[in-house]
Amino acid sequence: MIRDPNDLPRYTASERVNHWIVGMCFILLSLSGLAFFHPAFFPLAALFGGGVWARILHPFVGVLMAIFFGMMAMRFWRLNLMTPDDREWLRRSREMMDGDDHNMPAQGKYNGGQKVLFWAMVLCVLVLFLTGLAMWREYISGALPIWLVRLSSVLHAMFASVLIALVTIHVYAAIWVKGTIRAMWYGTVTRPWAKQHHAAWYREMTGRRGS
Repeated sequence: MIRDPNDLPRYTASERVNHWIVGMCFILLSLSGLAFFHPAFFPLAALFGGGVWARILHPFVGVLMAIFFGMMAMRFWRLNLMTPDDREWLRRSREMMDGDDHNMPAQGKYNGGQKVLFWAMVLCVLVLFLTGLAMWREYISGALPIWLVRLSSVLHAMFASVLIALVTIHVYAAIWVKGTIRAMWYGTVTRPWAKQHHAAWYREMTGRRGS
């Protein structure tokens, strides 16, 4: 891909590495978690060397993802605080999905949908981390009441399902909005992309006050 030197920087190298570490951990956790969830998915455990190794590795990878996701959340939480423009964007999101984005309010680095997705992911990862710890038989669950371990198991499966759905939406949206994926590969976006999808951020980055 030929990159224009006038492209706008969107993510630093460390932010992109952080993102991809979380993404790879998520894939490993999804595959190993599904292997435990239903017998039909158990063959996935072979990817980890069998059921025993999948069970051993799953919580360690989970802790690793929680750490790096926490780092990512600390980087971006301020940028994901909701504003009146974000709420207006959400109210008009149906128009955008129908292909008419002319009346959408100018958005900052993230739009209202991305912000809702961000906070939903934060909630899911937090619940998964806490319930995962409660279920970690080798180190923790043996000291907890059995009802708490069982409740944690149910919540863990529920929020894991929600997180898989959220990540699927995240990936689909990145593919659907042409020019988005390059931001996480190269760290830059084109000026027309920024002007169309994140006009307020575009003005901030270029110093332009007008359209």
